[in-house]
Amino acid sequence: MPLFDLARNRTTVRTEILAGCTTFLTMAYIMFLNPAILAEADMDFGAVFVATCLSAAFGSFVMGLLANYPVALAPGMGLNAFFTFVVVQNQGASWQTALGAVFVAGVAFVVLSVLPVREWLINAIPRALKLGIAAGIGLFLAFIGLRNAGLVVASSATFVELGTLREPGPLLALAGFALMVALDRRGIPGAVLIGVLAITALSATLGYVEWRGVLALPPDPRPTLMQLDIGSALHVGMLSTILTFLLIDLFDNAGTLVGVAHEAGMLDEDGRLPRLGRALLADSSACVVGAMLGTSSVTSYVESAAGVKAGGRTGLTAVTVGVLFLLGLFFSPLAQSVPLTATAPALLYVGCIMTRALAELDWRDASDYAPAVLTAIAMPLTFSISDGLGLGFLTYAGAKLVSGRERECPAGVWLIAGLFVVKFLALD
Repeated sequence: MPLFDLARNRTTVRTEILAGCTTFLTMAYIMFLNPAILAEADMDFGAVFVATCLSAAFGSFVMGLLANYPVALAPGMGLNAFFTFVVVQNQGASWQTALGAVFVAGVAFVVLSVLPVREWLINAIPRALKLGIAAGIGLFLAFIGLRNAGLVVASSATFVELGTLREPGPLLALAGFALMVALDRRGIPGAVLIGVLAITALSATLGYVEWRGVLALPPDPRPTLMQLDIGSALHVGMLSTILTFLLIDLFDNAGTLVGVAHEAGMLDEDGRLPRLGRALLADSSACVVGAMLGTSSVTSYVESAAGVKAGGRTGLTAVTVGVLFLLGLFFSPLAQSVPLTATAPALLYVGCIMTRALAELDWRDASDYAPAVLTAIAMPLTFSISDGLGLGFLTYAGAKLVSGRERECPAGVWLIAGLFVVKFLALD
């Protein structure tokens, strides 16, 4: 069988390459956002930039060559925020320990990817909780974006309040957000990337950012390369962190793969994803390699649907994205020139996109939608994806039990809820 089997998939090399370029444009913003977020965990910006591009290229290559899917990978939004703002800043772990936790979760993901238990785990989590988790991560990202833009500031009386709109930073961030929304509404590919670059250029013109240039040789990767601390990550206090990385990565990848495959018409007659094991193995191996390079968890990108809409049907689309990420290594000066006023609206907009998941809840069943909404609300308000996840599982299991519908609660929910009981009562 040919490598990508273009003829059977009714596509051409030209179509696949154009589809890859479309996907890359819609997700290239991660080259700027991921280093900026992980830099707040005291990681070297340039080294993380290299790790971001290399891990994205590796993951996309493996997905394309092993699973033959038009799905691109890169460090995940939400997972990088959990890494920085929760694990490092809130829990006090070093970024080396956090990388170790990503590595351990990735290894566990690899094991699950080759075992039959993977489908049991994916199907064990109720759809309502999956939607609540996705929306909660979106609200968490949006809150961070508002904070970074200066639109939300701390208050001793009300915890948070509106920042001043008399400063250029918040106004530039609002302009960037409005531009991204308008471009996306018009169906223009790369709306987030265009918005980030436009606000960066405007900020530089107004003298609010130090312009470092566009092209240069890739930065030194050694500050983060192989700096993970696996020993510290295996401490019992990091168990919930590893579990959170694993759960989010597993279900985010599975959901993205099914969604993109459905868009491409690749699901079988039973609605299942062919070669699911290979696809998950690509994701999990990229997560392990990303941790060794020095970045947070790598995941499949829902933006791959843009490439599918452009005609992408095979792994050649993903391979094209991988090549473009390698070329992106030479744009580090541009990445270092991007200010918070340009990345903050991107976080806010990506958060809005993820929060749409709430619309898919079954609003007729309170035992389904209420725990999901609690999960979504708790993540930004506790400033912890892990704590929001735990509250969601506990209330879902409790609601089903008390309402006499415990049979609707899969064994996996009871298992995870039990682990969070141990975390909240014994480990915190």
